[in-house]
Amino acid sequence: MLLESTHTTITEKDVMDCLTTVIDPELHIDIVSMGLVYGIDIRDIQTDTGTRPWIHVLLTLTTPGCPLAAMFDTMIKDALAGLPGVDVQKDITVELTFDPPWVPDMMTEEARAELGFD
Repeated sequence: MLLESTHTTITEKDVMDCLTTVIDPELHIDIVSMGLVYGIDIRDIQTDTGTRPWIHVLLTLTTPGCPLAAMFDTMIKDALAGLPGVDVQKDITVELTFDPPWVPDMMTEEARAELGFD
């Protein structure tokens, strides 16, 4: 789901493609297939040296008590680091939400089958 996009060189597809490389360390399935990515916001940020992209990822976890929550921030930033013009420290924010709570129906059919939900 794209929340809003005002940046023309990086697309939602670009971001989602990168996020498919972020694998849940416990379940061994990527966070996109797991249905953990609730939204992406891509914008232009004006600086003294020009324009650069800013990316906001709205993410949930399978449970609010997930002990690996802090790892996902780093893994997502690492995955998006290769996008053109992105400064990982300045241009990427990851926000956790549990509204709505994650449910297995949010997974792709393939992910559900792999985890035995079908």
